[in-house]
Formats: sequence, structure tokens, C-alpha cells
Amino acid sequence: MKNVIITGTSRGIGFELVKLFADAGHQVLALSRNAAPVIGLNLKNCNAFSFDITKTSDIQRVSEYIKDDWQQVDILINNSGLLVNEPFSEINIEDFKKVYEVNVFGVAAIIQAVAPFMDKSGHVVTVSSMGGVQGSVKFPSLSAYSSSKGAVLILTELLAEEYKETGPSYNALALGAVQTEMLEEAFPGYKAPLTAKEMAAYIMNFSLTGQKLFNGKIIQVSNSTP
Repeated sequence: MKNVIITGTSRGIGFELVKLFADAGHQVLALSRNAAPVIGLNLKNCNAFSFDITKTSDIQRVSEYIKDDWQQVDILINNSGLLVNEPFSEINIEDFKKVYEVNVFGVAAIIQAVAPFMDKSGHVVTVSSMGGVQGSVKFPSLSAYSSSKGAVLILTELLAEEYKETGPSYNALALGAVQTEMLEEAFPGYKAPLTAKEMAAYIMNFSLTGQKLFNGKIIQVSNSTP
């Protein structure tokens, strides 16, 4: 059984991931600003606390939890994300920064905190978006979100190179449309071909086995546009 950390677990794919990993017997640390949904599941092998990925004190709390309770982490899934749907000519630069603080700087911070507790077999999986893939179809009003998702794809490639001798492995999943609250925020009324639970099942399997075949790779997981 694995020790698994998942961010962005209050809803959507992250929430489903927590249930799937815990039901399979893995030890899960679920991190989200709103911990109530996961706490309400009453899962024996899951711990959850309120966590803001942009706060240094909360990042430090994760490090302390690992030291005190686990000593080692096998899987880190960077699933937290912030989306602002505003035309570029109208978006407030502070909102633009907030998106990057969560989607890029927060991802870097949690990796820095967790990677020292991971070995060669460990796997860091960052959930990105097709909107961040070079050459993919782009959509207006998502300049902050899509560009931030592109940034973590490059970060994934860089970290795979930097840690290739010691591990862990780093891969990213560029997701297409999944029926989540965030999709509704980006594309109101659009009906996606996949549910959050279906995508969570794919991500779980990839997190457990993908590092055997991939490192530093961007896997496009989409059968639709968006």
C-alpha cells in the first residue's frame, strides 16, 4: 500500500481520487482549503486538514505531518487549481497573479516540501490541461489559467531531468473536458464526455504505474475539444 498526497480534494476529480485511493487501502493525505467534504467521508486511512497551497505555513505543516506520521511519500498528485474566466483586456492583474500562485508557485512549493521524502520509485503527477499544451485549441478568457497550466508542463520536464538519478519521477496529465465544477466555470452549459470519477480512476492507475514507463512526459488525456 502507498502513502499518497492529493491536493485540491474538496470537489471534482480530487474528491473522487481520495475515495478511490482510500477504498483501495492506500494511506491518503487530502489537502484542500475546504477539508469538510473529505472529513465527512469518515475514511479510516485518510487524513484531511484545511490547506492553502499559497501559504508557507501550510506547506510546512505538510512536511511536519510526513516526518511525524509517514517518513516516506510514494505518490504526490498536484490536482489543485484556480480558474478565472475573464477576457484578457479586463482581467485584474492581481487575479492573474492569484492563478499563478495556486497553479504554478503552489505546485513548486508542495513539490519542494514533499520530494525529499520520496525515493527512486516515487511518482509526482501534476494534473494540467489541454489548454496548456502548445499547438492545442485555445479559448478566449482563459489567458491566466491556460498559460499557468502550460508553465507546470515545462516544470515537469525540468524536474524529471533534475531528479533523474535519485527520483522521484515526474509526469503531467493534460486533461481535456471532464464534467466538473471547474469545467462549468470555464464553459457554462458544456457537457463533457467523462465524469470526474472516470477521470479519477485513470489518474489513480497512472499514478500507481506510470513511472515505470514514463518520466518527464506530458500525456494528453482527451478525446474532445475542449
